[in-house]
Amino acid sequence: MDKDKIILELIQRLDELTHRIEHLEKENIVLKELLKKYQHPKNSSNSSIPPSKDENRLPRTKSLRTKSDKKTGGQPNHDGNTLLMTETPDEIISLIPDFCNKCGASLTSQDSQDEEVRQVVDIPPIKAIYTEYRSFSKQCTCGCVTRSPFPIGVNSPVSYGSNIESLIGYYHARQYLPFARMKEMFNDIFGLPISEGGIHYLLNRFAEKTKPVYEQIRQVVSTSISIGADETGAKINGDKAWFWTWQTPKSTFIVASDNRGFETIEANFKYGFPNSFLNHDCWKPHLKTKAKAHQICTSHLLRELEYLNELYGYKWSEDFRKLLLDAIDLKKIMTRKDYHPDNQNVQQIILRLDKLLEQNPWKKEHKKIISFHARMIRLKDYVFPFLFFPEIPPDNNASERAIRNVKVKQKISGQFKTILAAQNFAMIRSVIDTIIKNGQNILSGLNLIAKFEFR
Repeated sequence: MDKDKIILELIQRLDELTHRIEHLEKENIVLKELLKKYQHPKNSSNSSIPPSKDENRLPRTKSLRTKSDKKTGGQPNHDGNTLLMTETPDEIISLIPDFCNKCGASLTSQDSQDEEVRQVVDIPPIKAIYTEYRSFSKQCTCGCVTRSPFPIGVNSPVSYGSNIESLIGYYHARQYLPFARMKEMFNDIFGLPISEGGIHYLLNRFAEKTKPVYEQIRQVVSTSISIGADETGAKINGDKAWFWTWQTPKSTFIVASDNRGFETIEANFKYGFPNSFLNHDCWKPHLKTKAKAHQICTSHLLRELEYLNELYGYKWSEDFRKLLLDAIDLKKIMTRKDYHPDNQNVQQIILRLDKLLEQNPWKKEHKKIISFHARMIRLKDYVFPFLFFPEIPPDNNASERAIRNVKVKQKISGQFKTILAAQNFAMIRSVIDTIIKNGQNILSGLNLIAKFEFR
């Protein structure tokens, strides 16, 4: 090949490569700019972007509810509520015309007729009441001077009454207000300038008054036939802590603790629940607790099976899930006379469980479903006790509802500063939840507690 021709081809090739490099460099600059968006993306923590638009945001929890054929909104024949007129209004304002709208003639001599009535419900301005106590003394003929004592709780020149105490407890553990917003509310609505320190003092005093009721709740729960237990994490002055709950259909007992182990259970229920059915998730301290029978929460199992089904796609996990749903449906139609060992429908459920646990269709690298299978074999007797005892619910959702308020409190008010503050919340919330479960007025119940003798 001609030498000059080779040189010319090389020069052309070099030009092509040079242009290619220039193009790639420009493209690289553009790609780097695009990459910056993902290396240091704007999100809800460093910009005004709402949390719902965050990249890689965790998806919403998948609901276990199945689709219903009911229409949205109120259902036919449901109990409705409407604002009704009162037969005893506090004030009546008569609106009587004085002049004719057409000719302007006076109507004062005419009789009123065709009465039409409308009512407006409103709240008058709320004003604090100041009660002054004057203690007098008298001297007896024997020379002794006797002075009338002040009522219990009236210990200083000026103090706040029991209604304010109970209202602070209500705002704290039912509406979850932080101290700053409580202070603002007392000032704006009631005209009472209470400091945050004053609110803290009154809250501690009110929590102290709840102790007798709190201990009664503990005793009632410990002797109940069916108990649900759960726990959740919390922050106390930056450190990890936990709130525990043990609850029944009529009572809720909550306690704050610095550990998530069996020590907390032992400290509050030393002998466990030997005469009670205990419903919980598979947390080891609950399994270690002495009980007449243990029931694993089927809602937890259903969520776990949903995850395993999405992860591996085995028919086994879907069959197990179907078994649990069939058992729950059976529970709904069972009457008290159906709870006996020879119930054929129940026996079919148990037989299906045995067959499922005998299967082993997965690959050895699928560790999570292997672990779940082994756990179900170990805890087989804790899966369906609810089909043998009418008092046992199939899930532990009531306990999750009882403990969820701790998360709501922290989202609104932030972390607790001390273990005492956390325990105060636990005591007051236990009382409030118990009042709610018994269908009573919350504030009225707290007022009764606030009026307990206390010095």
